[in-house]
Amino acid sequence: MYSRIRLAAKTSFLARLLSSSASTDTLKKILRNNSVPSLLQQRVDSGHPVTLSELRFISNRLIRSNRHDLALQMMEWMETRKDVNFSAYDTALKLELIIKARGLKQAEEYFEQLQSSVSAARSAYPPLLRGYVKGRLVQEAEALMEKLNVLGFLVTPHPFNEMMKLYEATRQYEKVVMVIRLMKRNKIPRNVLSYNLWMNACCEASGVGDVESVYGEMVGDKSVEVGWSSLCTLGNVYVKAGFVEKAKLVLESAEKKLNRSNRLGYFFLITMYASLGNKEGVVRLWEGSKSVSGRMTCANYICVLSSLVRLGDLTEAERVFEEWEEKCCNYDVRVSNVLLGAYTRNGLIREAESLHNRVLERGGSPNYKTWEILMEGWVKCQSMEKAIDAMHRAFELMKGCHWRPSQRIVMAIAEYFEKGEKMEEANIYVRDLHRIGLASLPLYRLLLRMHEHVQRPASHIYDMMKSDNIQMAEGSLR
Repeated sequence: MYSRIRLAAKTSFLARLLSSSASTDTLKKILRNNSVPSLLQQRVDSGHPVTLSELRFISNRLIRSNRHDLALQMMEWMETRKDVNFSAYDTALKLELIIKARGLKQAEEYFEQLQSSVSAARSAYPPLLRGYVKGRLVQEAEALMEKLNVLGFLVTPHPFNEMMKLYEATRQYEKVVMVIRLMKRNKIPRNVLSYNLWMNACCEASGVGDVESVYGEMVGDKSVEVGWSSLCTLGNVYVKAGFVEKAKLVLESAEKKLNRSNRLGYFFLITMYASLGNKEGVVRLWEGSKSVSGRMTCANYICVLSSLVRLGDLTEAERVFEEWEEKCCNYDVRVSNVLLGAYTRNGLIREAESLHNRVLERGGSPNYKTWEILMEGWVKCQSMEKAIDAMHRAFELMKGCHWRPSQRIVMAIAEYFEKGEKMEEANIYVRDLHRIGLASLPLYRLLLRMHEHVQRPASHIYDMMKSDNIQMAEGSLR
C-alpha cells in the first residue's frame, strides 16, 4: 500500500515537472515569435492539450516580464475556448491587461459587453475604476460609480476608497467628506483605509481638530482595529501642524503595534522620525527592522539612507551603505545615488568621485540620476569638462526615460563654451539639445552671440529656432 502511495506521489511530481518544462518551452516560443494563439493552437492540434494551470503559469510569467500585449492575447485565446473555465478572476485580469496594452477606451468597451453577466461585471469593474483613478479621470470615475450603484455593486468600502484617493489626488478634499457621508447613509462599513483617507482629507481641508474627531470615531468603530498605519497618518498630521510632542506620543504608540512579520511599518516610522529630526528613532527602528524575517530590499536601504542624509549624519549613512554593499547581489545604483547626492550637496566632490569609481568597479550601471548628481557637483566646483562629459552620457539615456536636465545646468555648460570661445563644442551641444527638445530662447541667444562675435553665418541656428517654434525680436541677443 505504502509503495503504491510513494509511486503515485512520484508520478504526480513527474507530471508536474514535465508540465512545468512544457510550459517554459511554450513561454520561450511565445516570446521568440511574439505570438500566442497560433502557438497554443498548434500544441492542441498536435494532441498536447494545455491545462488551465499551464495557461496561468505562462500568463503570469508574461505579466512579470511586462509583456502585457502577449498576456492579453493569451487571455483572449482562453476566453474563446469551451474547454477552459474562464473565471471571474480571468475576466478582471483581462480588463486590466486591456488597460495596460490598449488603453482605457477599449477597456470601457469590454466592460460594456460584460454587463449582461452580473458576476463578470462585478469582478471587472475594480480594475476599470483603478484605471480612472490612476489617470485622474474624475468625470469618468463618477459616471462609473453611478452605473455601479444602479447595478447594486456598491456594497463594500473598496470603490468608495478608490474615489477618495482620486479626490485627494485632484485636491478635491471636500468631496472625500461627501463620500464618507454617502457610505454612512448607505450603511457601507468603513475600513482602515477609509479612515486614513478621511483623516488626510480633513488635514488638508479643515485642520487638526476635525482629524482628531475622525480618529475618535475610528477608535469607537468596533469593526476596525487601529493599527500602526492609522497612527502614522495621525502622527503625520501633527508633524505638518507643528505639534511635535503629540506626534512623538502617537509614533511611540505606533511602534507598539508594528507587525513583527512585515517590515513596511518600520520604514513608515523611520521616515516619520526623520521628519521630526529624531535620529535615535530612525536608528532604533532600523535596527528593529532587522529582526523581521526575510531579505532586506534595496528600497529599505534607500529609505534609511535618505533619512540619515536628511538628518545630516553622513557617518552613519556610510556605515549603512557599506552594510548594503556587503550583502547586495546586484549593484543597484539607486542606493548609491542617495549617498552620492549627499556628498555633492555638501561640497564633498572628492568623496563623490571616489564613490562613483567604486560603483563602477563593483559593476554598477549609472542611471540618469547618477549623471545629474555628478553634473550638479562638477558645475558647483567648476570642473566643467567633467560636467560636459556627464551631460553627454546622460543624453544617451534619455531615449528610455522622461528625465530632463535642469535649465540651470544646461545654461551653465553653454556659458562655459561662450566664455572659452569653444564654437564647435557649443554648436554640437545646442544641436544635441535641439534634437531632444531641450533648446530654449536663452540658449539660442547665447549661440547667436558667439557666431556674431566671430562673424560666422548663423542660418542653421535660425532653422533650429523655427523648427522649435521659438521667435526672437530682431537684434535682441541679450
